[in-house]
Amino acid sequence: MTAPARGRTAALLLAAGLALSACGSDGGDEAAAAEGHDHSGGAPASLEGPGDEYAGIDLRDPFQRPTFTLTDSSGAAYDFAAATAGRPTLLFFGYTNCPDVCPTTMADVALALRDTDPALAEQVQVVFVTTDPATDTPAVLGEYLDRFDADLPTQFVGLTGEQDAIDQAQLSAGVPLAEDEGRLHSTLLLLYGTDDEAHVAFDAGNTARDIAGDLAAVAASR
Repeated sequence: MTAPARGRTAALLLAAGLALSACGSDGGDEAAAAEGHDHSGGAPASLEGPGDEYAGIDLRDPFQRPTFTLTDSSGAAYDFAAATAGRPTLLFFGYTNCPDVCPTTMADVALALRDTDPALAEQVQVVFVTTDPATDTPAVLGEYLDRFDADLPTQFVGLTGEQDAIDQAQLSAGVPLAEDEGRLHSTLLLLYGTDDEAHVAFDAGNTARDIAGDLAAVAASR
């Protein structure tokens, strides 16, 4: 998408915010996969841009911090609501073999945190939930996320589990269920504040600078 982050119409936000992204299955040919990248699917009417308060997508009705328990990259149970409660948290659903949207999103998050006040960056929790649990074991997730968070004060959290539990996590977060063995998934990156609500989210039209700016705004206002 090439539309600017600010000034988007509500209709565009509705079309883009919870779109399912069909990622190519071959991570070795990113250019070809990007050319064939297909954004499709509808979004519920909970996304809107009421006043351009944020650089990302203003959420008309804040998303509540979801409740679910999955397995982290160490093999331990991870209670998302309990582990992240009261902390600025970025939540994304994707898979490690994704050739474009997922690595781009994680790289943007990492860049944003490097451009964020260190005291705030230390508080931010980044959680990546796989949509392809058949492939993304705890070890695979840990190795994948280490490519992005190696020099950051807080490590990214990778979560996997049984398919039913991952489906429930997506429903709890308010994003559409991934399809095609996890390769068709939501592009939405949700930002929860200290009030345990997400007032803003990001998609492929946003930049690392957008994320950094909204992290600071959320931290200052919630």
